[in-house]
Amino acid sequence: MTMKKDKSTSKKTREKIGDYYTETRHVVIYGYTRQELSKVIRHFVSQLPEFVKITVENAHLVTNITLTGMNTGVELLRFQMNRYHNNLNSIFTRDVVAMEDKTVAEVLGGLLHERELTVACAESCTGGNLAHRITQVPGSSSYFQGSVVSYSNDVKANVLHVERSDISTHGAVSKEVVEAMAQGVAKLMCSDCAIATSGIAGPQGGTPLKPVGTVWIAVKYGETIVSECLHFKGDRNTVIESASNHAMVMLINLLRNCYVVQEEVNDD
Repeated sequence: MTMKKDKSTSKKTREKIGDYYTETRHVVIYGYTRQELSKVIRHFVSQLPEFVKITVENAHLVTNITLTGMNTGVELLRFQMNRYHNNLNSIFTRDVVAMEDKTVAEVLGGLLHERELTVACAESCTGGNLAHRITQVPGSSSYFQGSVVSYSNDVKANVLHVERSDISTHGAVSKEVVEAMAQGVAKLMCSDCAIATSGIAGPQGGTPLKPVGTVWIAVKYGETIVSECLHFKGDRNTVIESASNHAMVMLINLLRNCYVVQEEVNDD
């Protein structure tokens, strides 16, 4: 098994080279570090035949597992590749974001487009990165309404109508504030869905109760709003990218009706 990072993979699934056919399968999962992933799929990798190679690309808790098979018999190859593809899906179950070569933003965009839904973002610690990631997808204008980078508390209060009493009582990085941000931007942008982030990306700004890497994320779909408190490790860019990925995966799961509510967090 080879471990790579941030290297794009071909979307082609089948081709012929001389007398050999090649078949490619992808599984995109969320929530694993490279070390954790190696332990989980160790047995699966050991069972692969020589004609199937596996490549794992991992960045900011998003992993693209690529299986590439080469054989002279196309039907047998296709059967085997489908079996290994399904086996990977069974191993990770709820952690699977896509069964093809797609980014998290592409998966989210596909769901929004198919259901004719719109989304808006209220970003504090991610500083517009969510909007950037979402609008990198061609056709995103059909579902992306816009983003408010509410970095200051004044913008949170004056633009998104977050209660100043919630900010002073709970802090800007809190469940109450991030949920109000999501509700505020959805109303402001007239969107069906919303994503909001507020956290401490670092390297300064942390406290014993809310250390660097602490991020509150809220996502809204219709009348449903859910929020989570995360503690990401790494430098400033890693926290921002990880928070962006997690936020999009939260909304993907909410749209798919497979979101699992986080246990109550008391960070006051």
